[in-house]
Amino acid sequence: MLTSSYHIPMKQHLTSSDQPGTLMASHAQLKYLAGGTAIKEQRARWERKRIRTAKELIETEQRYFEQLELVVVYFIEILKAKGTLRPAAQDAIFCTFKSIHSVNRTLLSDLEDGKFGLGFDNFCPHLQLYTTYTDNMEHALKVLQGQIKKNKQFARFKKLQESRPEFQGLKLEDLLPLPHKRIYQYKHLLRDLTGNTNPDDPEFQQLKNAVKAISEASQHIQDQARRHENYLQVLRVQKLLKGQRSKVLAPGRKYIREGWLTTVPSKGEELKHKMFFLFSDILLMTKPCHPLHPVHSDKFIWQKAYPLIEGTIEKVFGHTESRGGLISLTFPEEKILVMSDDQEDINNWYRCLSAAIGQLRSRSAVIQRKDNLARRPLRSAENSTQINTDSTTPKAGSKRYLSDQPLADPSTNSHTKNDWTEAKRIKLMPNPTVRHDETGPSVEQTGISCIIL
Repeated sequence: MLTSSYHIPMKQHLTSSDQPGTLMASHAQLKYLAGGTAIKEQRARWERKRIRTAKELIETEQRYFEQLELVVVYFIEILKAKGTLRPAAQDAIFCTFKSIHSVNRTLLSDLEDGKFGLGFDNFCPHLQLYTTYTDNMEHALKVLQGQIKKNKQFARFKKLQESRPEFQGLKLEDLLPLPHKRIYQYKHLLRDLTGNTNPDDPEFQQLKNAVKAISEASQHIQDQARRHENYLQVLRVQKLLKGQRSKVLAPGRKYIREGWLTTVPSKGEELKHKMFFLFSDILLMTKPCHPLHPVHSDKFIWQKAYPLIEGTIEKVFGHTESRGGLISLTFPEEKILVMSDDQEDINNWYRCLSAAIGQLRSRSAVIQRKDNLARRPLRSAENSTQINTDSTTPKAGSKRYLSDQPLADPSTNSHTKNDWTEAKRIKLMPNPTVRHDETGPSVEQTGISCIIL
C-alpha cells in the first residue's frame, strides 16, 4: 500500500513535455541545429580565407606584371630598335621573357575579373615558357656579364635605364629571375585558394588541375636549381685541385661534403691531416700544397680517389658521447682509418658515407636486375611445347627433311620459277649405309640423299 501511494503522485507530476521520447527528440534536434551551425561557420571561415588568398594573388600579380613590363618596355623593345645588342646576345639574355609577359597580361585580366579557374586553365598550357626560361637562366646571366664587360655602349645604356624612378633602385640582374620566383608563389597561393574553395564550385576542378601542373613545373625548376648548385660546388672543388690531371667533373656526380680528417697509419707512423672531398661515387683524399708556394698555396694535391661502390664502412670508436671517433674504410686494395676530435663531425661523416655507399649499391642492384630481365628469353608455355614438338619432327628445308622426301621432276611439277631455282641448288649425293659382317662394319653406297649447297 505504501509503495503504490508513493508511485502515483510521481506519475501525476509528469507533463507531456517531460515524456522520454519527447526529450530525446528535442536533444537530437538541438544537436542537428548545432551541427548545422558548425558547418556554416566552417564554410564562412573557408570563404574568408579564400577571399584573402584571392586578394593576395591579384595584388602580387599586379606587382609582378609591372616589373615584367619594365624589362619589356625599357630594355627589350628599345634594344631591339636601337640594335645595341646583337640578336643572338639579346635572345640569350631575355630568352622567353617577352612571351611570358604576354601570357601574364591575359592571366592578370582574368584574375581581376574574378575568373581564377578560367585564368589558370588558360595559363597552364604555357608553363613551358617558364621552364625553358629557368633552364636558360645560368647562360643568360653569363652572357649579360660578358656584354657588360665587352660592350661599353650596352653598359652605359643599362646604367641609364636602371636609374629611372620606375625601377626603384632595382637592377636588370634583380628583374631577370622574377619568373623563376613567381612559379613558387603560384604553387603556394593556388594550394591555399583550392583548399578553401567548395568542391561543388565550378572552378574547383580547374584550380585543382592548375595546382598539379604548376607543382610539376615548380619541381622541374627546383631540380634544375639543385643541378646548377651541384655543378658550382663540383666546379669549385675542381679549381681547388692542383694539376690538369685532377678531374672531378663527371656526368651524374654529386657533391656531398668536405672536411679535414686525420689518417691513422697502420705501421705506427705519424698521424697525417688530410682534406677529404666526398662525392656520390668517390671519396677523394688530398693534401694541402706548401703554404709558401708562390701560386698554389691555397690549393690541394690529388692523392687518391676511392670508389665507394667497392668500399665498406665501420665505426670503430664514436658510439658513445666521448670526445672524437674513428672510422674504418675498407677497399679492395687498401684499408684506411680516419679520425676526428669532433664527435658530431665524425658522426656526420659516417652517416654521409653510409648513405652514399648504400645508394650506389641499391642502384647497382636495380640495374643488374633489369639487365637480367632483358637477357631472359620471353617464351610462353605454348611456344615451349611447340618447340619441343617441332624438335622431333623434321622441318621443311632441313637436311633431314630433304633426305626423307622424293625429289620432284621440275618438268612434271607445277612449281614456279623461283621454286625450281631453289630446287636446282640441291645436289644429289650417295646415301651411305652401314653393313655389319664378320669382319666388322663396312660402308656400302646405296640409295640417294641430298644436301643444300
